[in-house]
Amino acid sequence: MPEVDPRQSAFDAVRAISRRGLFNDLGNVLAFDNLLDAFGAPRMPTILHLGPEGETLIKKWEGYKKDLGDGRVQAYPDPATGGAPWTIGWGSTGTDVKQGTIWTREKAQQRFASHIEEEAAPAVRKGIGSAPTTQRQFDAMVSLAYNIGVANFLKSTLLKKHVAGDYAGAAAQFAVWNKAAGKVMQGLVNRRADEAKLYGSK
Repeated sequence: MPEVDPRQSAFDAVRAISRRGLFNDLGNVLAFDNLLDAFGAPRMPTILHLGPEGETLIKKWEGYKKDLGDGRVQAYPDPATGGAPWTIGWGSTGTDVKQGTIWTREKAQQRFASHIEEEAAPAVRKGIGSAPTTQRQFDAMVSLAYNIGVANFLKSTLLKKHVAGDYAGAAAQFAVWNKAAGKVMQGLVNRRADEAKLYGSK
């Protein structure tokens, strides 16, 4: 029977009772982790979460497009298709995002954090398993998974090379993901270069 991680149990308990979406703010995730340290909560093998550098990188490339000037933001069409999937905030999509959708900055941040903590970061943790991974490597891979989708990330050659310990090979694989709708996009070329740089930094 697998050993229960008391720290993860604490996170799960607070998340379950929080009515205000405490962990929709990545800063709160780190603050609660530090509080558990202060109380001497034991750590099992490190559970990586998106760090500040990773969040900054993702938001840099996703942008807060169609800012209405008062903090609210409006949905915009996919640059490759000129339509669906409609996107809002920092790269958020979904059935509730369509032409004309408007969100507050708070809602955009909540959706971003939810997507990271419930989809992108868990997918990267699942993919890397027990493979040695630095915070910056993790952040770069979460940025990639957030952008290309978790299914694509989990079957990627990049992930296979990382797990095998071929970090140079994994870094080179970021550049492969430079297309949208079959077309090379300069924005993706530049983003992949940023991610590869973060992945390879000490």
